[in-house]
Amino acid sequence: MIKAVFFDVGGVILDESREFETWADWLGVPRHTFSAVFGASIARGLDWQEPFRIFRPGFDLTAELERRAAAGKPESFGEEDLYPDARPCLTALKDQGLLVGLAGNQPAHAEASLRALDLPVDVIGTSHGWGVAKPSPVFFENVIREGGGDASSILYVGDRPDNDARPAKEAGMKTCLIRRSPWGHILEMPAVSEQCLFRVDSLNELPALVAKHNGSA
Repeated sequence: MIKAVFFDVGGVILDESREFETWADWLGVPRHTFSAVFGASIARGLDWQEPFRIFRPGFDLTAELERRAAAGKPESFGEEDLYPDARPCLTALKDQGLLVGLAGNQPAHAEASLRALDLPVDVIGTSHGWGVAKPSPVFFENVIREGGGDASSILYVGDRPDNDARPAKEAGMKTCLIRRSPWGHILEMPAVSEQCLFRVDSLNELPALVAKHNGSA
């Protein structure tokens, strides 16, 4: 049975559209140009920061975040950036008696921002807080620990087959891919997605799928 469900953050519960728009504005690049280069980088399998380096050689994320904060234009997100199906899905899973958590690659400011949203979750873990980032196996060891210690009873929900589904599966967890972020639409890895327990287009689908799975179990 599934006893715990953990969600990636960006592209899964959090719509990053506005965030990337503010980065385009900060870099002085037309938004559609930045979006096109970002998509091309994903299709080529490049690191997600590569588009930033194209427009600003030597780009350093930590330093740039500090510059933005100093200029009064910090990277931030709030309730308006949640996907509409995120909060209802988390609530429905909690109502099933499951442990629900967030675990994603997020910078220092993100954990406080996530806690400020007062989401119906039991655990919030970030790469900054844990000191390790996906797809490192150590990241998923932390998920397993926070989820109760039994990898086979944990479902990890992500938008990326490379950073989310594959390493979570290798760690012994059940996996779900959601197809909606740039990675979810562009990055095709059939050998990974075919091994997922669920593949969805909306989080609205997930509570019923989990309930059915647990009912069958």
